[in-house]
Amino acid sequence: MIDRDALHRHLQELLEADRFKDYGPNGLQVEGKPEIRKIVTGVTASLALINAAIAAQADAIIVHHGLFWRGQDGRVTGWMKQRLAQLIRHDLNLLAYHLPLDAHASLGNNAQWGQRLGLVADARFGDQDLGFVGPVPDGLDLGELSTRVELALGRKPVVIAGDGRALKRAAWCSGGAQGYFEGAIAAGADVFLTGEISEPQAHYARETGVAFMACGHHASERYGIQAVGQHLATRLGLQHEFIDVDNPA
Repeated sequence: MIDRDALHRHLQELLEADRFKDYGPNGLQVEGKPEIRKIVTGVTASLALINAAIAAQADAIIVHHGLFWRGQDGRVTGWMKQRLAQLIRHDLNLLAYHLPLDAHASLGNNAQWGQRLGLVADARFGDQDLGFVGPVPDGLDLGELSTRVELALGRKPVVIAGDGRALKRAAWCSGGAQGYFEGAIAAGADVFLTGEISEPQAHYARETGVAFMACGHHASERYGIQAVGQHLATRLGLQHEFIDVDNPA
């Protein structure tokens, strides 16, 4: 068991939350009971995850995608009312870490995702150093890398092949980081992996020769939050359960 505020402080320090300029608030988003015995982790604070955490008798939920984002109009209606009502009714804490969870050198989404693909970063790129860059294992070609992604994530990626060059350097950034493709090219990557693809990226791949791989936003961001939960279980003695609410995006 741990005090809620002590858990919050530990996560703020562990993930260096205060150093990031983000799209929403990192840390405690909804205050619940003061004592924490069991945590549930998940990717997004959806109603399905909240209800599953209630059924699992959790005292706190820790997610990558929280409830509050820049540009929202602030009204508590519809889906927002439903989610908040369940959290408050069951006195359930909600903590969210967005960019801090992407960036962490060992527990973060990019570090954990890369580990599952056999990729280890030796450099960073992009805004707030969120993008990772590192060597491709010797002899691994684009088709084999695509197969690794499919086996690790359980879904077939969208692949734009580029010019077919040998893969020496890979860049990756989980989630909706398709806008980082130009930075990956400038960083010397032969292939860039992220969660999503938008219209321009296919053209950039064809014109620069650098391959692009869209692997799924949710699929590429399942691993950091699990690693954080496992850390808290080991370090603080908390019960931990990861609940994966499937999302095809």
